Amino acid sequence: MSTSDAVVVERIAKRFGSTTALSDVSFSVRAGELFGFVGPDGGGKTTLFRILVTLMLPDSGRATVLGRDVVRDLWALRQRIGYMPGRFSLYPDLSVLENLRFFASVFGTTIDRERERIDPIYRQLEAFNDRRAGALSGGMKQKLALCCALVHRPEILFLDEPTTGVDAVSRREFWDLLATLKQSGLTAIVSTPYMDEAHRCDRVALIERGRLLVTDTPQRIADSFDRPLVAVRVDARYRALQALRESPKVEHVYPFGETLHVTGADPAYVRQWLTTRGFADATAESAPATIEDVFIARMGA
Repeated sequence: MSTSDAVVVERIAKRFGSTTALSDVSFSVRAGELFGFVGPDGGGKTTLFRILVTLMLPDSGRATVLGRDVVRDLWALRQRIGYMPGRFSLYPDLSVLENLRFFASVFGTTIDRERERIDPIYRQLEAFNDRRAGALSGGMKQKLALCCALVHRPEILFLDEPTTGVDAVSRREFWDLLATLKQSGLTAIVSTPYMDEAHRCDRVALIERGRLLVTDTPQRIADSFDRPLVAVRVDARYRALQALRESPKVEHVYPFGETLHVTGADPAYVRQWLTTRGFADATAESAPATIEDVFIARMGA
């Protein structure tokens, strides 16, 4: 823990009946940091965010945001937090401008007063001021939701899977907006199921089934992969995957983009194994590990 930490979480746990959503989760986020939680659906990201924005009580453990306890100081915290939930939660029958005016009024401010803060996003929305929120594209809905979360000048921003369900161009534009906000000193915590988005964060935590697998910079996480990795290109990928799983030397094999990633054997062995099983077109070469490879390895461990 440090005086420069915007968020400190100590052994937070949460259960829903027999299901463990969070198990002994601890981490900290520094002020001004863009911090990411990366993991699949059901990993515990939304539950954790709802606890940190004072919408849900933990079963055990303690968490502070901006130096305030999320249980005892919820009313003081809510004025200082911006939260964008994973599901679009604005009023679909109100226009873009009406949604913004409403959320500004809830916090006792106006769009004009907060124009400087929201301007990087609002410039892209202003042409659609009169359009109903429900009629916007997926990417524009997310930008409107971000604008509404920022309109009261929060000191910290929580974004729960903000790019899920939007196209690749909108995803890139959204992360560019977050980078702009970070330059202003805003602390932002983002969750995503997309492993490739981890590299847009200062640090990330890989989360799976309510457990933190590792927390570090994206590059250090990728560099922590401690075994040889082979990328295989072959036409009949599924049959090749089954054949590799029969090898006594192969530890893991899984689809990765247009290739198969293989651990536990070197490229020469992998090529020979596939060639003797009728995959004459197969190529195998060493490959650099990614965060996704680390996640799969640690999840298996």
